[in-house]
Amino acid sequence: MRVRVATTALGITAALLALPACSTDTTGAKHHTTSSARTGKSADAGRKPAMLSSPALETRLLNENDLGTGYLRKPERPTQHDDVTVVGCPALSELGGDAATGGTLSFPRKAKATFTYGGSSSEVSEQLYSDSANKLSGGIGPIFDTMTGCRTYQIVAGGTPIDMASQKLPAPHGLGDEQWSQLLTLSTGGTTTVVKQTAIRDGSLLLILSGSPALVDRHLDKALAKATATS
Repeated sequence: MRVRVATTALGITAALLALPACSTDTTGAKHHTTSSARTGKSADAGRKPAMLSSPALETRLLNENDLGTGYLRKPERPTQHDDVTVVGCPALSELGGDAATGGTLSFPRKAKATFTYGGSSSEVSEQLYSDSANKLSGGIGPIFDTMTGCRTYQIVAGGTPIDMASQKLPAPHGLGDEQWSQLLTLSTGGTTTVVKQTAIRDGSLLLILSGSPALVDRHLDKALAKATATS
């Protein structure tokens, strides 16, 4: 079986169906069994930073200069609205198709960038959202909890069946107010895609970094520092 290490941030199914030839580089994919945890301050912590507009969030995304040599930004694909059916995970089915496939969150203030690395199928994708702390927590938390609560299930997107396996990973302690992390393995047509997703809420900002496990680990601290910079 071929193994493709690829990425998308909350857009997993579309990427799996669209990405070209696979890469076998799984460096950095650590299959921990420890459950991810939410740590840090509560959503009602004393500080209440102002919410950021979409243009302001765009300036806080990583760019090629931040990432270094070998990264190329991909043009954003039009949003797809394929019919999605979930088999084997009723709780995820109840959240709807966007949750099942990692669809874009519905917060109005958002920005996104996706980069390929080294001319291969390895990618790293970043999404930023801004809203009240409670809304951000209530939007992302149930999706991570439900996806990792069903260890294996299947989704059918646009008529294509995709076998899914999810695994909680240790949350990155000491970053932001709340953290979530998971490893997703998607299989279809004899090809397997491994995606790591890590989300961090810091005040009224939510960062989601997804993609090749090695690239997510490499750039997480840098992404959060730029996203939360005060000047």
